[in-house]
This record gives sequence, structure tokens and C-alpha cells, in this order.
Amino acid sequence: MKRDLDPRAASPAVREVDLVVCGAGAAGMATALFAALEGLDVLLLEQSRWVGGTSALAAGALWIPNTHLAAGSGDTPARAAHYLELATGGRSPAALRERFLALGPQAVRCLEDHTEVRLRAFPHHPDYLAELPDATTWGRVLECLPFDGRQLGPALALVRPPIPEFTILGGMMVDRIDIGHLLNATRSRASFLHAARLLLRHAGDRLRHPRGARLVMGNALVGRLLQSLRQRQVPIWTGTPVQQLVQTAGRVTGVVALRDGQPLEVKARLGVVLAGGGFNDHPGLRSQFIPADVTHSPRAGCAIGTLLQEAIGLGARFVRPAGSAAFWAPVSVHRRGDGSTAVFPHFVLDRAKPGTVVVNAAGERFLNESLSYHQFGERMLAEGPGGRPNAVAWLIADQRALTRYGLGMVRPGGRSLAHYLREGYLVRAPSIAALAGQLGIDAAALQRTIERMNGHARTGVDTEFQRGSSAYQRNLGDPAVQPNPTLAPIAQAPYYAVRLQPADIAAIAGLATDPEARVLRGDAPIAGLYAVGNDMQSVMGDAYPGPGINLGPALVFAYAAVQAAKASIPLQAGTP
Repeated sequence: MKRDLDPRAASPAVREVDLVVCGAGAAGMATALFAALEGLDVLLLEQSRWVGGTSALAAGALWIPNTHLAAGSGDTPARAAHYLELATGGRSPAALRERFLALGPQAVRCLEDHTEVRLRAFPHHPDYLAELPDATTWGRVLECLPFDGRQLGPALALVRPPIPEFTILGGMMVDRIDIGHLLNATRSRASFLHAARLLLRHAGDRLRHPRGARLVMGNALVGRLLQSLRQRQVPIWTGTPVQQLVQTAGRVTGVVALRDGQPLEVKARLGVVLAGGGFNDHPGLRSQFIPADVTHSPRAGCAIGTLLQEAIGLGARFVRPAGSAAFWAPVSVHRRGDGSTAVFPHFVLDRAKPGTVVVNAAGERFLNESLSYHQFGERMLAEGPGGRPNAVAWLIADQRALTRYGLGMVRPGGRSLAHYLREGYLVRAPSIAALAGQLGIDAAALQRTIERMNGHARTGVDTEFQRGSSAYQRNLGDPAVQPNPTLAPIAQAPYYAVRLQPADIAAIAGLATDPEARVLRGDAPIAGLYAVGNDMQSVMGDAYPGPGINLGPALVFAYAAVQAAKASIPLQAGTP
């Protein structure tokens, strides 16, 4: 299905613009917006029916240190650079890291001063590798303020809907602040009023719109970018896959896109920016870089990689660090009533909460459950005797933990258990031994694991895997539980389990670029070709230093690409 946001879309003739941006996730939308702010004539092309890509499904966090929003955090450019150097272990190009840190504050200031994008520093969100020197507890992570999608009018239908399992009451989006108020609504007047306002607003929205119009997290970021693009009349062509890069005399000068079923050439005076979301859904590249037993992902599924292959055909370097080619997270999978598959990422809500444990098929722990989700996925995919012994794992909780924190798609409070039990997503048993039997695990081994875990809970110290040993890890727990907020006895029957498997959530491997986001052939830029977002190699290498380390660099290098493209205007005009 094709929708247009283009007052000039009635003309089907060959188009010519300054800049063509391929892909309307956050990276592509930001690129088009920065280009419009610079006065460039830009066209944004998107192969799917929606804008937003995976960005619309994500938390929308941006890891960008030392912005004006973090005044008073005590951070400095030197501290951020040192932390990033240690976190990446030198497995990412230093020049890219330096450019990212230098341009980040400028890009954020530009968005806040000249567009509808509004951000705030996430209060108390430690870096993921909080044990490293120069990690911080707040200031580097930015989140988007909620956005009133009613401002978009009919264009609200362009925003990719959120993951249904992350909404409540038929599509009402909630963020971390809302969740806190909803859980506390019966104990606090302020929380009750907040919850009541949310519910009344959502009810009104559903009378007028096919979806909730209060956008939060990734949907808020996408909504704000879209509104900013609309205000500047930037044309957005959805349902328009780009099939080919056009090269003239060694320079990329446009694309061929499929529009209304017909090939259409779009000429680009300054070049083409690739922002297609990475390689993850390209069958050939996926089979090359993603293990075959990684079969599900919470991503949007539109990172088809066509233009990556086109760029490679022009001689572009496609690179990956020595470690992973993708970022990982543990997920659980459930078949929805309409036959579609729900893929639930276990980012923060359950796996490090007190009263839980993760075991493999042998009934043994194999990791610190409070590691970052990427590190968690790495442990699941680690090679061992006979293959990957931890590629299937079980997240186990007792009744108290499930009721208080939820478990995967099961919400706090433990409602709707019958549905998930009947469908096999959730397993329940009256004892640990009985649970082991249902999971196909040796009962004695699982019982020993639970006994050791309960011993750690009594002392507050996990002597096996050091769960809850850093500021980030403790932040995932329950501050009401002490001395270790991630540990409590697993002792209240019945007991529950959800099956976990690893999933890819973003690309690490991508096109090599210079610090201006220009795609490299060997060590020299391919004239007129840029890559941002997950089409570009990760500035983080195969490390995951904090939340938003994909979206943050995506916006910053979008800014860099536009600055470089604009700087090429004198060269295009043939002037010195």
C-alpha cells in the first residue's frame, strides 16, 4: 500500500532533487530533516507502508553524551571518550567514535532548537558497563517526550504501530512513568489521577482514531520527526522500494525506485543516503552472519538489504568486527489469536527481578541474569560441547515474583494466566521437581540450582555469576528488596517458566564509512554515497555500552552526512 506526503507527487516524470534518502526509519527521517533544515531539496523513500522502521517499535532511547540536556551530570567529553574506548575494546574505528562524540551535542541542539523533537535526559540510567571507569549513572541517555499524534491528522496512519504486547487496553501506549503510576494507582492520589487521565484520553482517541494517538518512546520519536518533516513539506514516498543505485562517471547520482509498479529514476545532485536498517532481513547476508538457529526477532522485518548489495557491487566495503555481526537479546515467542507471531524482548522487566533465575536445558545457570540484553544473548549463543548448549533457556519465577513483576508477556498481577498456560507460552507446576519434569530438565539438577540461588538471596551475594554487582544491574532489580535488589528466594509455589531464545535486534556489520558517513571503497569515499543507521558499520563495534547506542549514532551521523553533502555543493558546481 502506498501513501504519499508530497504536495508535488502528482507528477510521475523523472525527479531531480539535491539528496535522496533511502529508508524512513529514525536515521533516514533525521537525515531528511537535517537536509531540509539546510535548505536542501530532499526526497525520502520508504519501501514499506509505514515510516519508523524498528525505531518505532523500540524504546526510542538515544545514547549521546554531553548534550545541553545533561548539564550537572558531571560528565565530560574526555570521560565519555575514555568509557567508550574501554567499552569497545578498540574494536571500532577511533575516528568514528571521536566524530560521534564531537557532533552529538550539536545534532541534539539542532533538533531541539529547530524541530518538533523534544528530549530529556533519562534520570538515573547507568551505562550498561557500569563497572568500567568513567561510566555514568545519568545524563548520557536521552528519551523523547510523549507526542500528541493528533497533530499529525491523517498522517498518523503512517507511523508504524507499536508491538501490541507493549501496549494495554487495546493499544494504549505507556512509558516507564505511566507504568509506575498505573502500578501505584490504588495507593497514591497522584498516581490515580495520572492513570485516570491516561484512560480517558485513550478512550477519546479510540472514538476518533483507529489507534491510540498518545505516542511514547520510539513512536514518539518517529511522530515528532514526521511532524517536523511535514512542517517543511519534505516529500515522503512510502510503498516505494529502491531497486538500484545509479552511478555516473564514478559518482552516485541517483536511484531507480519502483513507484506505482513502474521503475522511476530519481536524480540526486548531491548524492544518495542509505538508511535501510541493515542487513538482517536479506536472505544471503543473514545466512552469512546470523546463526541458523536464531529464527525470530522483535525488529520490524524491513531491513531487506537490497541497497547494501548494490553498494557492495560498486566496490563498497562491508565490514564486521571480530565478534558478533549483530546485537542480541533474549526473547520469548507466542502465537497471537490472529495467527501472527508475537516476539517479546526481555530487555528490563523481568529477568533480573528478585525471585527469578535462568537455566539451560541441563537445569544449570550459565550467566548473570542482570547483564545487558546483548551480553545475555552472547552467552546464549556461546559455543560449547556439542554446539550451543544455552541457545534454549528457561526463565523461572515463583508465584510472588510473577505477581509482582510479571513474566514475559504475562503482566504484573498475574492476570490472564489461563490463556498463556493453555497456549503453552507459560508453564506452571506446584513444585520445582514437577516444573523440571514439564520442562524436560533433570529434577535434581534444577533443585540444586534453586537451592544455591536461594542461598545467594539470603546473603545478597551471587558468588557464582555476581548478579546485581554493578549500578546498572541493580537498576534492573527492585529497590525495595535489600541488600541485593536483584535477589530474593524462589520459594513460593506454584512455580512458572517461560522459554527463552536468542534474537537479533540490530546490525553491527555494515558499510564502512569515514567520519562524514561517506561510504568507502578501500580507504577512499565513493563520491555521492552515504550510509547512516544500521546500514553503516556500528560505531560501537560489537560492544553495547548503553541504551540507545543504535539510535544515538544514527541521528548523529545523519547530521554528519548532511553536513558533508552540503559541503560538496561547490565541488558539484565546479568551483574551488
